[in-house]
Amino acid sequence: MIRQITIIGVGLIGGSFALALKKHGYQGTIIGSDRDPVLEPALARGVVDRAVSRAEEAISGSDLVLLASPVGAIVDLIERLGPLLPPGALLSDTGSTKAEIMARAKSVFGNQITQRFLGGHPMAGKENSGVEFADPTLFENAVWFLVSEGDQAGPLTGRAQELCELVKMVGARPVRMASERHDRLCAWISHLPQMIATALAGTLEEEFGDDPELQGIGGRALREMTRISSSPYSMWRDIAHTNTENIQEALLQLEQRLAYIRENLKTPGLRDEFERANRFNASKKQNDGMG
Repeated sequence: MIRQITIIGVGLIGGSFALALKKHGYQGTIIGSDRDPVLEPALARGVVDRAVSRAEEAISGSDLVLLASPVGAIVDLIERLGPLLPPGALLSDTGSTKAEIMARAKSVFGNQITQRFLGGHPMAGKENSGVEFADPTLFENAVWFLVSEGDQAGPLTGRAQELCELVKMVGARPVRMASERHDRLCAWISHLPQMIATALAGTLEEEFGDDPELQGIGGRALREMTRISSSPYSMWRDIAHTNTENIQEALLQLEQRLAYIRENLKTPGLRDEFERANRFNASKKQNDGMG
């Protein structure tokens, strides 16, 4: 049984996981590790039970260590903390890309990787980061990817299965997936939308600046399309660096699609594009209803 959890990185994701566990009746101890300016409000709000700045000390006695930091920091923490992990403890993470993380875990744990490490990625978030935005309902009805080493991962056992149960406890839906498949899929469904929002907001800023008229008349479509453009570069830099080829492929295909639309604004080709998009949305709604 997981009686003590250390969360390294008590921001939006790490803080929300702690709050969600508490909301759903987790009785164990939750230790937070981060910078002091982050830990102080986390303690005051009751997000964590104890605060320990140094990660090497924070993992002592824990059954589960969750790395809820940007991807680059996760890779470094696996290297630092892997050899210090308490006996029988499981290391996991919440990184948005998985191939580089799994490669580093394999290099640290070797043949013990399936017992010591289980990659994770909750498909949940907000445009704002920080523990002050932590939300105990953040993971409800969200997919939480669980990534094992190798394409033919066997059934989860031991601490890995216990983590899977905690994921279900906070309202998320565990989905097993190989790291290469995960990174390609997320390039399309998560990373590409972020780049679109960033490009659109940047183009509007360059074209109109802080024109109050634009801000006043912009409707729902503009708000929805640019909402995530306020996401922090510090997080997306690491995602872009560790999933470059997949994101480049997705952007290239989108560029070609946009060029086709530009060239067919007055032809039946534009109607074809709208019909194709409508079919995608109709299929998505049907699948959502089945879920």
